[in-house]
Amino acid sequence: MVFAVVRVRGTVNVNPDIKKTFQLLCLTRTNHCVLLEENPVYKGMLQIVKDYATWGEINKETLEKLIASRGKLMGDKPVTAEYLKSVTSYSSIDTLSEAIVAQKVRYKDIPEVKPMFRLNPPRKGHRTVKRSFVNGGSLGYRKDKINTLIERML
Repeated sequence: MVFAVVRVRGTVNVNPDIKKTFQLLCLTRTNHCVLLEENPVYKGMLQIVKDYATWGEINKETLEKLIASRGKLMGDKPVTAEYLKSVTSYSSIDTLSEAIVAQKVRYKDIPEVKPMFRLNPPRKGHRTVKRSFVNGGSLGYRKDKINTLIERML
């Protein structure tokens, strides 16, 4: 299972432990997104940042759109099928996203690729950035509903 983690709240008055955890996750700004595999270390980090970020399981279709539209290489160049063919064994973004969801490869292990995605604020806005998702807000774990949020942010 691969989680997509999106930072929802900003940096003002943030506890230093939470700030350090965001740096380790490469989520330094609002509306940045990273892909994390499910393991106890990342789950603990997500519990630390749960009041400032949202996450859930990303599906193959959303991941494909995310990489195609927002995937960047060093030097701010887009991730293309030609580049993937030259440096990995994957011939297209479609096959790469399938392998990432199946946890055969990690996105950040591709050479020269930036590990995070810069997204727009969501169309129609967040529900509220003060409450958890289960209580009618935008924070914390949201299962597969993360896919609709990312679609709104592309």
